[in-house]
Amino acid sequence: MAKPEYYYGVHSVESLLELEPERVLTLFALKGREDQRLQRIFELAEPFGVSIQKASRDTLEKLAGLPFHQGVVAAVRPQHIMNEKDLDDLLKTSNQPLLLALDHVTDPHNLGACIRTAAAMGVEAVIVPRDRAASLTPTARKVAAGGAEKVKFIQVTNLARTLSQMKDQFNVRVVGTMLDEQALPIHQFDFTGTGICMVMGAEDTGLRPITQAQCDQKVYIPMGGNLQSLNVSVATGMALYEVCRQRSN
Repeated sequence: MAKPEYYYGVHSVESLLELEPERVLTLFALKGREDQRLQRIFELAEPFGVSIQKASRDTLEKLAGLPFHQGVVAAVRPQHIMNEKDLDDLLKTSNQPLLLALDHVTDPHNLGACIRTAAAMGVEAVIVPRDRAASLTPTARKVAAGGAEKVKFIQVTNLARTLSQMKDQFNVRVVGTMLDEQALPIHQFDFTGTGICMVMGAEDTGLRPITQAQCDQKVYIPMGGNLQSLNVSVATGMALYEVCRQRSN
């Protein structure tokens, strides 16, 4: 049997029990804590016979690897890592999908925040490169606050090639965010009538040239202040909101 993974945080564990309870092996809960949020988790676990063990704060910290576990850690069967084939299967069955691609975003906190926003905005999948990018670690899952269980997370070998195939085979329009002479203010681009993949760049370098070359259009978020850049997770939220605003009208 594969070594279990450890999820932590109330939202992450609760979402897992709601959507994939069969993966949960054991719950470790902080000894002496009996609040309503943990009781909800225990109620979700009970029908599936999940073992619940009381544990000290030190034990939970060792399991989670961090002190910010919110009093609950779940030992979980490892999840299948989705890849290009899973993305193809999704695109074959989805009508005008909304996708989010992250170009070498390396901070797991930013990844988790982007996934959380993606889940709230109805994104079907978050696509990242397999190498030199943050993966779906327990920290990213906790920051995603349950979003990681609601959005497909797909790792691909070559992001630029994947974007090219989405355009050629599935008629998905690829839109990259960056300041560029050809970039439009984001509200001036028409996101309706087709599948969309919104591409966000890394925290420090933005979109790589090889990724820019695959963008059907570049857009930027107009700002009225003195700053000309935003944290990638904040920019992702603003960009996806505009996409959803247009597509819901």
